Formats: sequence, structure tokens, C-alpha cells
Amino acid sequence: MSDAFDCLMVRRDGAGKVTAAVETICLDDLPSGDVLIQVKFSSLNYKDALACQAHPGVVRKLPHVPGIDAAGCVAASDSVDFAPGDQVLVTGYDLGTTHWGGYAKYLRVPAEWVVAMPTGLTPEMAMSYGTAGFTAAQCVTALQHHGIEPDRGEVAVTGATGGVGCLAIALLAKLGYQVTAITGKPAQAEMLQQLGASQILPREECSDASDKPLLPARWAAAIDTVGGNTLATLLCSTSHRGCVAACGLASGHDLPLTVYPFILRGVTLAGIDSAQCPYDNRQQIWQRLSTEWRIDNLEQFTRKISLGDVPRQAAAMLAGQTFGRTLVKPTA
Repeated sequence: MSDAFDCLMVRRDGAGKVTAAVETICLDDLPSGDVLIQVKFSSLNYKDALACQAHPGVVRKLPHVPGIDAAGCVAASDSVDFAPGDQVLVTGYDLGTTHWGGYAKYLRVPAEWVVAMPTGLTPEMAMSYGTAGFTAAQCVTALQHHGIEPDRGEVAVTGATGGVGCLAIALLAKLGYQVTAITGKPAQAEMLQQLGASQILPREECSDASDKPLLPARWAAAIDTVGGNTLATLLCSTSHRGCVAACGLASGHDLPLTVYPFILRGVTLAGIDSAQCPYDNRQQIWQRLSTEWRIDNLEQFTRKISLGDVPRQAAAMLAGQTFGRTLVKPTA
């Protein structure tokens, strides 16, 4: 095992300028933890893109190695639960935020963060899901928990071309739901149809500017990845006893609405928190994604990049110029 290896390091210089660049570090530079993992793949998520710019809501201390996802094999372990050679994955917890993440050849983490790779998944496939797929699966689980079956009607998915949106559409379609994709990128309509969307609407149709406390019932349920007025509009236009699973805030953190959707229509707002998902639930979701919920055409909307490509791709993501999933390969 070579002691020196590459990572993507985010730093701030004396003038306050933030840079994200490939650097060489050593194993001793890594944070403490029970399990050392040789990373085969990571992925690029919205939170990673923010971390590359040292956003204070994501990164509290510099220098920092981003990457909230990682999959690979155990290189060394002080835990009885994992042995060298085991295929594993890590998503969530403090990975890539307060703890150095997956944008490096090696990663050291606490054993309680590590999930054994389910049979049938490879590191590449696991990261094609990553936190995005894990979040999408949690959203679908929330809808099912609230009794939303395919025969209830249309399910709206906002931010449809993003990682969570794409995987939510594919998963819902696989399970037999009628999915309406809501997007600001009409050029990606064909891709959304290939994923399983039966209807594609512009984002303006899900952003009501009126002060009406309720809107005509339209959706049986929804998965919202953007927040703000879009989430409020979804809640106001969801039918009786419907459910909206919310997991993002790309369009804002405010929620301008009244209590009427909740007390007159019995709508449920289900908040989805992937980072601190309980371990048992985490294992169950990954098991589902490797078996009955497995999406077989992931490669159609994924791309692979190197560590050096991450800063440019992260900037494009924050500018709304990306779609689908992006895998990060820490080594050539």
C-alpha cells in the first residue's frame, strides 16, 4: 500500500480566495477512524458542489476533502465487523462535511458509518445511486408508508434532471407509478421519458405566485428536491390524504403557505434526512436498491470524471447546467 496518494483538497488562502485542486497527501494525514477504505468510486452531489466552494453551511473547517459518498474495499480495519478486502460503501453521516470525504484514493471513517456492499452491487453501481439514489429511495418509502399506491394517481417529481429527481422517476416508474417530471430543462425531455416519466411539465407550472391557501387538487403525491415556493405549491395542490416528500432546497429554504393543506386535505409533509438515517433503515434501503428496487439502466444517465474535473463540474452543477449522475474516480 503506497503511503502517498491523490485527493481533491479545498483551501482558502490568506486573501480569502477558495481553491479546490488535486494534491498529494499521506495516510497519516487522514482523520481518525476504525476502517481504512480504498475508494474505487465516489460521486458528485449538490452538497459536494457547495463543499468545493467552501460553503459555510457544509464545510466548517479548511483545508477539507469533499465527497459525501464513497465505495470501495477495506484496506485495513480495527473493527471486528470488517476485514481487508471487504467491499463496502459509506454515505451520509459527517462524511465530506466535517469529516474528510471520498474525493481521495483512501478514506478513514468510524466503523459505524460503513455498510457492507449488498450482493449484486459493485462500487460503481453503488455510487451510481449514491446519496441521490439513497435519498430517492427514502422518498418513495415515505410515500408508500403513507398509503400512496400506484392507483392513487399522478406523482410529481421536481428538479427532475438532478440526481435525486432522475433516480426518483426511474424508481417510481419501475414500481408502476404514473410520474410527472417537473423541470426547467426542456432539452432533457427525451432522457426523462426514457427514465419513465409519462408527462413533463415546465417548472413554472409548479410555482404559484398567488396568495391562495389551496389550489385545485392535482397530485396524489410528490417528491420535491428544490423547496421554496415550489414545495409550497405542491402542498397546496396535493389531493386529499396525499403526501409530499421533501429533500432539497435548491430554490430556497422558505416555505410560504398556510396550514390549510394539512387541516383541510390531510396532506402529509414528509421530511427526508439522508445523512442521519438510522443504520438499520440504511441497510434495508441499500438491500432494496440491490434487489427488487434495482434500476438496471443507470449507465444511461451517468458520467465519470476524474478528481481534476470535479471543480469545473461542481461549478456547472451550481449553475444548473448538469443532469443525471456524475461518478468521481479518485484514481486514473
